[in-house]
Amino acid sequence: MDTEHKIYALGQAAKFDVCQVTDRPTDATPSDSLASCVFRAVRSGGGCTPLLKVLQSNVCERDCAYCANRSGRDTRRTTLSPEELARTFDDMARRRLVEGLFLSSGMCGQADEAMSRMLATVELVRKRYQFRGYVHLKILPGADPAAIAAALSLADRVSVNLEAPTPQRLQALSHTKDYGRELWTSLETAQRMRHEQGRRVSMTTQFVVGAAGEEDRELLATAGRLYRGLGLARVYYSAFRPISDTPLEGHAPAPLWRQNRLYQADMLLNLYGFRPDELVYDGAGMLSRDDDPKVAWAQAHPERFPVEVNRASREDLLRVPGIGPTSAERLVRWRREGSLTDLAQVRKAGAVANRAAPYLLLNGRRPQHQLALW
Repeated sequence: MDTEHKIYALGQAAKFDVCQVTDRPTDATPSDSLASCVFRAVRSGGGCTPLLKVLQSNVCERDCAYCANRSGRDTRRTTLSPEELARTFDDMARRRLVEGLFLSSGMCGQADEAMSRMLATVELVRKRYQFRGYVHLKILPGADPAAIAAALSLADRVSVNLEAPTPQRLQALSHTKDYGRELWTSLETAQRMRHEQGRRVSMTTQFVVGAAGEEDRELLATAGRLYRGLGLARVYYSAFRPISDTPLEGHAPAPLWRQNRLYQADMLLNLYGFRPDELVYDGAGMLSRDDDPKVAWAQAHPERFPVEVNRASREDLLRVPGIGPTSAERLVRWRREGSLTDLAQVRKAGAVANRAAPYLLLNGRRPQHQLALW
C-alpha cells in the first residue's frame, strides 16, 4: 500500500474521534485520498481550521466494543512511518490544504511504542519541516510520564479519551482499559506537568454517549470534575453509532438531540458558572428533550426572576436565558454610563432579547416583547 492509500485508510479510521463540536469532512471523493482526510474544525471564535486528521496506525489490541479499529475486527490494517506521515503533512501544508494536524493511533504492545512513533512524527513536523501551526496530539492509555512531557512540549492541545464517566461504565465498553491507572492518571499527570512547566497547552477528553447505559447526570458530574480539578478546555460528547462486526452492532444509536443537550449543559458548566448538581434531570438522570438546560433551570427557579438588568451581578445575568458571557459583560459595562431602559439595548449587547425578556426588569419595568417560539 503506497503512502497516499495509507493516509486515506488511516484518515477514515480516525473519523470517529471528535476534534470539535461541528467537526466535519470536506466534500471529497475517495479517489481524492488526501482531501478526504481534511476536517474543518470550527474554532470557538468562529471560522474553521482545516486539519489533517489521521491515525499513525489502526493496528490495535484493545477490545473497545464500539470501535471500528478494535482487536479481532475484520478490517484492513496499516501503519504510517513517522517519515511518511511528516513528509505528507508538510506537502499538504505547503499546498495549503491544511493548517494543522490531529494525530492519534491504535495500540499494539506497550503504549510507549505507539506514542514514540507519534512523537517522532510531530518532532519531524516541528523541527525538520519547521511547522509552527496547530497540532493536537492524543495521549494513549497508559503512556509513560516521559511521553506525556514530550507531547506537551510539541503540541498545542493534548487529549485523553475517557469514553465513559466512571470506571464501571467503561467496563461495559472495554475489558482492556484501566480507567484510573491508564486514563484519569494520564490527565492528572499532564495537568501537573503543564502547571509545573508553565506550558500553555490545552487539554480535552471525549465521551461516547449512549453505549454504556450511562446517565446524563453521570457524564456532566464527571465533566464538572474535569473542568474544576484538571482545567480541561473542552469535553466532547460523541453520540454512539453502531458499527458492524463489533459487540455493539445491534445496539440502538444515541439520538443526536441528546448529544446536543449535553453540549448545551456542558457550556453552562464551562462558561456560565453552573454546577452539575444544579442542572435539571428527570427521574432517570437525563436532561429534558424538550427544554434547553438553561431554560429548564430558570423555570425550576421562579424565585430568582425577574432580575434587574441595572443592578444584577454578572453571575445573575448569566443565569438568564438568552444572555451569554459577552452580552453580560457588555450590559454590566454599559449600565455604568447610564440606566438601561429598552430591550433594544439588551439586543444590541448581543443577547437573544425576546428569549431573555420574560426574566428581566429594565429600570424597574418588565420589557414589552414578542413571545419567542423555541
